[in-house]
Amino acid sequence: MTATLETPVNDLRPDQQPLRPTLQLVPSSRREDVAATTSLTADQIEELGRRLDAIRDRVLSERGESDAAYIRKVVDGQRYLEIGGRALLFAGVLPPAWIAGTAMLSIAKILENMEIGHNVMHGQWDWMRDPKIHSSTWEWDNVSSSAEWKISHNYMHHTYTNVVGKDRDVGYGILRLSEEQRWTPYYLGNPVYNLLLSLFFEYGVALHDLEVEKVVSGEKPVARVWQQIKGIGRKMGKQFLKDYVAFPALAGPFFAPVLFGNLTANLVRNVWSHAVIFCGHFPTGAVQFEEEQLEGETRGEWYVRQLLGSANLDGGRFFHLMTGQLSFQIEHHLFPDLPSNRYAEVAPEVRELCREYGLEYTSGPLWKQYAQVLGTINRLALPSGRR
Repeated sequence: MTATLETPVNDLRPDQQPLRPTLQLVPSSRREDVAATTSLTADQIEELGRRLDAIRDRVLSERGESDAAYIRKVVDGQRYLEIGGRALLFAGVLPPAWIAGTAMLSIAKILENMEIGHNVMHGQWDWMRDPKIHSSTWEWDNVSSSAEWKISHNYMHHTYTNVVGKDRDVGYGILRLSEEQRWTPYYLGNPVYNLLLSLFFEYGVALHDLEVEKVVSGEKPVARVWQQIKGIGRKMGKQFLKDYVAFPALAGPFFAPVLFGNLTANLVRNVWSHAVIFCGHFPTGAVQFEEEQLEGETRGEWYVRQLLGSANLDGGRFFHLMTGQLSFQIEHHLFPDLPSNRYAEVAPEVRELCREYGLEYTSGPLWKQYAQVLGTINRLALPSGRR
């Protein structure tokens, strides 16, 4: 049996609603221009869109108890790992206990952020009507507030994936990750900025939503930024209090081992999340787009942009679990509201469709993809960094 929400989803406040990409229609002449960039006709693009819709509709109709059991099992497992890890850290003065406790807490934080938090806030599990696993109620173990993240990620990123100037995940307001970004001497620090971003990724994600450059240009009111800063400050304060004050204090004389164990677990989670996400969007083969290509985009064209702008990672079941199934980044961008445990199932179908329509299906091992990402970051640090 699944629990039922007391408040129907349609009656939730706007900031509680799961946000999903929006699509528009396009004039026939525009469709022909877009089709030419993929060697597909406009009719082929829309046919591909209908076939991808069919995959999505089928999975939506098949969702059931086995899917609900999967996410509940992951949630329970994550909580056991966190409790066990924090308990072992209380005995962290003993090196084996510290190592085991830190490892368990690191895995727990990765699972909470990636397989649970990220996917729950996409609305993937809202159909269960379980208030404990619902996009309107979930607040994750991260300095970003869920409300702000759902706007910047679910809407902005998934609607404008890899569109330079619209998708703020292209560089996070810090890095030069596209040749279309005008070079300035600031970008000579690209490799250093990337290292810092990977170590403190949760803070980079939280702060890039401020869009400081729009405040400077007058496009964004200061009052809105101040509202965001206060929200980020409250969330950061709660996270800091939990990991760096409350739990270490509970350990009494073993304050230091717990403090450094929590710090290490957060760093591990940040570096891992950064690597997985960057490999899903910026390796060789992942295409970037210009704003003009968005004009009147059809559903089929949106699907094609998601296919070409995303990249998968090769690995086994545990690897996919630890990435939050974002190793199936292509499938996630095509179907962001499908249960994450279904991405492995639909991936062969999507790959076959790409083969049939002559579209690139970018996938590779983590080490190779990340090496390509680092190469791009280093290359674009220079003014002559064209491929």
